[in-house]
Amino acid sequence: MELAGKHLVLGLTGGIACYKIAELTRLLVKAGATVQVVMTEAATQFITPVTMQALSGRPVYVSQWDARMPNNMPHIDLSREAHAIVIAPASTDFIAKLAHGMCDDLLSTLCVARDCPLLVVPAMNRQMWQNPATQRNVAQIRADGVEVLGPDSGSQACGEVGDGRMIEPEAAFEAICASFQPKILRGRRVLITAGPTFEPLDPVRGLTNRSSGKMGFALARAAAQAGADVHLVAGPVSLPTPWGVYREDVQTAQQMHDAVMQATPDAEIFIAVAAVADWRVDHAREHKIKKSSDALPAFNFIENPDILASVANLPNPPYCVGFAAESGDLDLHGEEKRRRKNVPLLIGNLGPLTFGRDDNEVVLFEASGRTPLPRADKQSLARTLIAEIAKRAPSGGSLLS
Repeated sequence: MELAGKHLVLGLTGGIACYKIAELTRLLVKAGATVQVVMTEAATQFITPVTMQALSGRPVYVSQWDARMPNNMPHIDLSREAHAIVIAPASTDFIAKLAHGMCDDLLSTLCVARDCPLLVVPAMNRQMWQNPATQRNVAQIRADGVEVLGPDSGSQACGEVGDGRMIEPEAAFEAICASFQPKILRGRRVLITAGPTFEPLDPVRGLTNRSSGKMGFALARAAAQAGADVHLVAGPVSLPTPWGVYREDVQTAQQMHDAVMQATPDAEIFIAVAAVADWRVDHAREHKIKKSSDALPAFNFIENPDILASVANLPNPPYCVGFAAESGDLDLHGEEKRRRKNVPLLIGNLGPLTFGRDDNEVVLFEASGRTPLPRADKQSLARTLIAEIAKRAPSGGSLLS
């Protein structure tokens, strides 16, 4: 599980966004974390401690004078085993307290007395967020090493629209998970392709493949969690965009090629995971092809551009990583494809056995030889692959091995 072994203190302050924390707590617990909820008195006006206790499975603390602690010091004891403290939602008032080191209740006191990372998830009216004092306070807590997650922009409970609303529970969960990952790609720019392409035959039919996009999206998520600036060019899939990733949707191989070539000058690492169609019809029909008993429709095919080879053969290419999904003889075809594409690293697997699955088993092919990796779920494997790529990719460009 993603957060197995992690102990989090989850602090709630007063705000209507408290209702979102019920779902965030559920996600954290489901991912294996133990969650100790601490609430301000104001937070109890929006959601009850009974609800949070039921969801977290642990007693909820509100008062700094709570005598359940043997030494009557919850502001010390509650944070000592925590891997992180998360304040969600974080009100304007509470952010001001953090900025000035004020501690007049249990939650603010344990934040000042902590010895672990602090993550803050703001939630407030747009004018409260834009207020110069709030902006100064947010800048101050960031300078103090506090990680600020959000806020989002959109409709607010007051009926107004703008910046200040709390990010959704799923986004907060993703950001919390990311906070525990080593930033081995901090500041690096990574371009990734994922999913299948779709080559139209007529307005309703087309050629595609069984690629789910799961591996490419897992790599995009892992790269973003490792601190990279990630640009994901995705074929037609229904997967949610990973937290912190810029996503560009395309349909055809030509569209993916054009998007990649436009983005490549800004990329330091290019990971070509997409299962790109090798061919397309030279002229897709303008209208739906009608079924006829007289003759079968005939098509003329032309070859699609080779995206990976196009990037790898630029005068100053990024560090290029290819993927090869083979149906057999992986060692032979994987190394042959690496040489033909002119890339330093190619990741091969038996595609028909892994399309759509949540796990995978791959082999790394490079000039120095082959390195098999054990079967793992795609997200764990993605983190392993990002670590392998980070070790190999030179800063600022590509050198063939």
